[in-house]
Amino acid sequence: MFDKLIHQPDDPLLALIGLYRADARAGKVDLGVGVYRDEQGATPIFRAVKAAERRLVENQATKSYVGPEGDPVFVERLWELTAGAAGRERPTAGVQTPGGSGAVRLAADLLARMGVKRIWLGVPTWPNHPAIFKAAGLAIATHPYFDVPSQAILFDQMAEALKGANAGDAVLLHASCHNPSGGVLSSEQWTALSALIAERGLIPLIDSAYQGFGKGLDADSAGLRKVLAAVPEALVAVSCSKNFGLYRERTGAVYAVASSKDAAQSVRTNFVSIARANYSMPPDHGAAIVSEILGDEALKADWMAELETMRRRVASIRVKLAAGLSRRWQVLTAMAEQEGMFSLLPLEEADVLRLRHDHGIYMPGSARINIAGLKTAEVDAVVEKFLSL
Repeated sequence: MFDKLIHQPDDPLLALIGLYRADARAGKVDLGVGVYRDEQGATPIFRAVKAAERRLVENQATKSYVGPEGDPVFVERLWELTAGAAGRERPTAGVQTPGGSGAVRLAADLLARMGVKRIWLGVPTWPNHPAIFKAAGLAIATHPYFDVPSQAILFDQMAEALKGANAGDAVLLHASCHNPSGGVLSSEQWTALSALIAERGLIPLIDSAYQGFGKGLDADSAGLRKVLAAVPEALVAVSCSKNFGLYRERTGAVYAVASSKDAAQSVRTNFVSIARANYSMPPDHGAAIVSEILGDEALKADWMAELETMRRRVASIRVKLAAGLSRRWQVLTAMAEQEGMFSLLPLEEADVLRLRHDHGIYMPGSARINIAGLKTAEVDAVVEKFLSL
């Protein structure tokens, strides 16, 4: 029966990893894979993570199941980091998930169970977003978000498109550090968007995957918090992959802000039943690390300091890269004002392939680059290779 299956294409980004590894050239550069790298080209483990792990080795008393809802202490501490102190004032249900992807999938399954038929996605968005929502059985509508040739947020077009959404539709929002464009909404745009979502009766699903990599921990959740303050109900998916460096530990959580405690409890039971049918229980190790860090003032302070160092480093590389590339593409001066790890360059796929073939510079065909994949010392040489196109 397996012979009846249609062969599926490889994920382009994952295939890029193999191509990069097979390239024997010394000067090759990986701008594709979305992980933070330091000046040595390594993806480091946070000092606070190492310290928390040592404590777990010494003090953790069991490896028994954590249950479908995960560790409630982790869930509570991560929510306060995400939503702030005001988040505790709203009836909220949250469960631990296998990474941010697992959180988005649980939210999608909950929407489908609620009878939601359609979710609105900005164009462009993270390539896995459409796949997750389609797998959950949701129809996808799109609205403009970012224009690559002009490097501009298309907020007016976005708002106009969402005026055509039906009450009860869901809309996906990136909390900060938009993937793949790096283009983020202003405070005024978040205010206007929050009002529009409330007016249209839409259900926001906010994907928070990069808190701390844009303007800072609190600033990166400011838009999210505006939306939560404006609407009666919302869903939030949180990932700890980037800001705690826990990529392989698959650590995340999904939350529902509800209109009443009874509604929040109902959501919690549905989250649990969906999780139980999908993966039964989440992995514990990453969540235990995060909980240990957020529950200890010294560890938390050290984690925040190291995260801030990483944020500033990425921002400085972004500014330097923007200055170099704008010598050829004037519009890329806008890159310096974008945030997070990613930007979308105005290149054709042929340009991407030429950079890969001639210079060993690897990125997806979309020309989405991971700025955090660059070392500061590499920027000038990489710029010259781009300018040779």
